[in-house]
Amino acid sequence: MAEDKKNVQGKQAPVMDINEQMQNRIDKMHKLEERGIRPFGHRFDWTHHTKEIYENVEKMEADGTVVKAAGRVMAIRGHGKTSFIDLQDSTGKIQLYTRKDILGEDNYSLIKLMDIGDIIGVTGTVFKTHMGEPSIRVENLEFLSKALKPLPEKWHGLTNVDLRYRQRYLDLIVNPDVRDVFIKRTQIIKSIREILDNEGYLEVETPVLNTISGGATARPFITYHNALDIQLYLRIATELNLKRLIVGGLERVYEIGRIFRNEGIDIKHNPEFTSIELYQAYGDMDTMMDIAEKIVTETAQKVLGTLQIVYEGQEINLAGPWPRVTMIDAVKQYSGADFNGVTDLATARKTADEAHVEYEESWGVGKIINAFFDEFVEDKLIQPIFIYKYPKEISPLAKSSVEDPEITDRFEGFIYGRELCNGFTELNDPIDQRERFVKQMEERAAGDEEAGMMDEDFINALMHGLPPTGGLGIGIDRLVMFLTGAVSIRDVLLFPTMKPLAQEKSENEEDAEESK
Repeated sequence: MAEDKKNVQGKQAPVMDINEQMQNRIDKMHKLEERGIRPFGHRFDWTHHTKEIYENVEKMEADGTVVKAAGRVMAIRGHGKTSFIDLQDSTGKIQLYTRKDILGEDNYSLIKLMDIGDIIGVTGTVFKTHMGEPSIRVENLEFLSKALKPLPEKWHGLTNVDLRYRQRYLDLIVNPDVRDVFIKRTQIIKSIREILDNEGYLEVETPVLNTISGGATARPFITYHNALDIQLYLRIATELNLKRLIVGGLERVYEIGRIFRNEGIDIKHNPEFTSIELYQAYGDMDTMMDIAEKIVTETAQKVLGTLQIVYEGQEINLAGPWPRVTMIDAVKQYSGADFNGVTDLATARKTADEAHVEYEESWGVGKIINAFFDEFVEDKLIQPIFIYKYPKEISPLAKSSVEDPEITDRFEGFIYGRELCNGFTELNDPIDQRERFVKQMEERAAGDEEAGMMDEDFINALMHGLPPTGGLGIGIDRLVMFLTGAVSIRDVLLFPTMKPLAQEKSENEEDAEESK
């Protein structure tokens, strides 16, 4: 292994391990410097993206349009005094046609110092080759950035997907489908904003750091503020602060932002993720089901141009209206267990025992019903559906149903057996809310780290009057997964949370040692 001890200014550079390919590129970098060319370039005022050139090639050729394009070199094919280069930018690729007699000997000779992965800028005219390939006839070529490491070979065939997530920059360079996913992600979020803005909602921002953890049932990340000498929590939801704004008279609000939950990592979960929560004064659970369906269907139509999608081989029709089924009726349909009218714990436990559904001693009837739902129902909900009327025991912030105080006006939307959204008629009774906070604190004291905390200021806000309100939360990452066909949440997060390489390597070595 060689060591590079000279940077572009000729000064001592940090020592790094360098293989033969890197050394060759570094040698070319120095040759550029010797010719007075800056290998890491300067500003380049491009005029056209490659996609625009492709779409207007006939007109540009007829008009003799001079274009300036910039991007990454993805292929070089030399034929003596003529060379072809594939140039890739954020919109696609285009072929560059270079000739020694057009560029001049000095400019043309730069191609010998060029490698795949280098970033260049070119000026020239547009034409179609005799094979009909849109191309740029290059009249001037500039180096903008020398790539000192080569792109990985056979990137599409990599079985180590962790490497793609860790080095997303390479993934984006060589996999156009990956770029398309993140372009669609931006379009999806833009569509959601447009829908809500047109409905009269106001986008707001609320704190990420809070003195208590609340608004959801989840284990928080805990940090510490030195100056204030207090413990702080990264938010697990935006709910309580947004409802404070409804109390303050902002009748329709929403926030799209990062949420943090100290939980496991799998294909559906990442410790930090993006959600949208919205609240509408004088609305209720039905209002929120309507707006949730509107967001999904209109966004799919706008971004994909269709409401018929295929997810993991399953055809899904997003068109409304989506069915609405109570949790108890869904449990009865898929398990045969009927919890209608069941209020005593003994009966609920007996039903669970007969169905071999596990439960904890601290659970009430509501959590047992939810266990049946998890066991028998959730993975059957392939087509879009709203499940509503959730037990009060698992819905500490939802308003109780008029028909049954132990059931709340809460719903969740499901697609492909996965929760997409959660909403309810908000609890606006401060006395009831305090009682539920107390219950949560008891569960927390008993060892439930996901249980909520007492929020005295939120109770104080409710004491001043929260109008009847509907609230909704949608997992942006889940929605993007469905609309792009992504199997894992990591495929829709530019930089998913990953275990440090050193730790992963150590654990792999330990596993290998144990298997001997």
